[in-house]
Amino acid sequence: MSNPTPLDGPGLEEGKTMVADAPAAPAPGREGRRRHAKKEAKPASLWTDAWHDLRRRPMFIISVIIILILLVMAVWPSLFTSIDPFDARTCDLSAARQGPGPGHLFGRDNLGCDLYARTIYGARNSIVIGVLTTVLTAIIGGLFGIFAGYRGGAIDTLASRITEIFFAIPSVLGALLIASTLRGKYNSILLVILALSVLGWPMVYRIMRAAVITAKSQDFVVAAKALGAGSGRIMFRHLLPNSLASVIVVATINLGTYIAAEAALSFLGVGVQSPDISWGLMIADARDRFITAPLPLVFPALFLSITVLAFIMMGDAVRDALDPKLR
Repeated sequence: MSNPTPLDGPGLEEGKTMVADAPAAPAPGREGRRRHAKKEAKPASLWTDAWHDLRRRPMFIISVIIILILLVMAVWPSLFTSIDPFDARTCDLSAARQGPGPGHLFGRDNLGCDLYARTIYGARNSIVIGVLTTVLTAIIGGLFGIFAGYRGGAIDTLASRITEIFFAIPSVLGALLIASTLRGKYNSILLVILALSVLGWPMVYRIMRAAVITAKSQDFVVAAKALGAGSGRIMFRHLLPNSLASVIVVATINLGTYIAAEAALSFLGVGVQSPDISWGLMIADARDRFITAPLPLVFPALFLSITVLAFIMMGDAVRDALDPKLR
């Protein structure tokens, strides 16, 4: 078969043929490779690297599973038990301190109430106090820290001296003093949150202040100032995102600490009060008969220990993932 003959004529350039050059078919999978190349070209951020690192840490996975179970337990305790511990009809004083048996997985406490149901419902107040205290201290300490660290000068000096006064007060002793002084004037749960927050924010302040002082000398802050950005934009659009990692780490670890502190205050009689339920209050009620009936103290103490340990484990894993020097 002969090759196509070039034809001369209007509309045809010399050397062109009647056979049109067909466009090359796209290579299979080209679009997929292009998308993959775009993903690879996208710069990785600190949070992305931290998330990929956390997913490979068994300690983080285990702690998150435990915390999720505890959160579900705190929000929907009825999923774990059908007994309402706030209903006095579920208590039988004649069966006080009875051991585990059918229908009563953990046995009964000193008042004959179901110990398992009270332990499940006790998670709500303990976790709510820990979470709200952590959020409140992070907001107060974070705002003061970013403002003082960015402004510097006399404002920074004054704020630092004030926080040193709070650091001189022992946390549990100071919270005990505040809670006992205001006892009866406020709801016991709100009072515990207030007492712990008043003494907890200086730690977050120091960490945020140090991170802001380090970040404000970076090139992106200098460039933002050169472009005319105001102080508010620089603090909350540039400095805050770049200083938040260390605050998140400390807040995560502190959450478990605040849960333990609430238990200590309730154990001392100035924390959560009856008819509310918390693990610290249950431990306080069971301490006098621990030798003859240890289970009413052992089970809430065990749940408290597991909860505190889970939050501390998660905080340690987050710290290791967000700090490149520890990888």
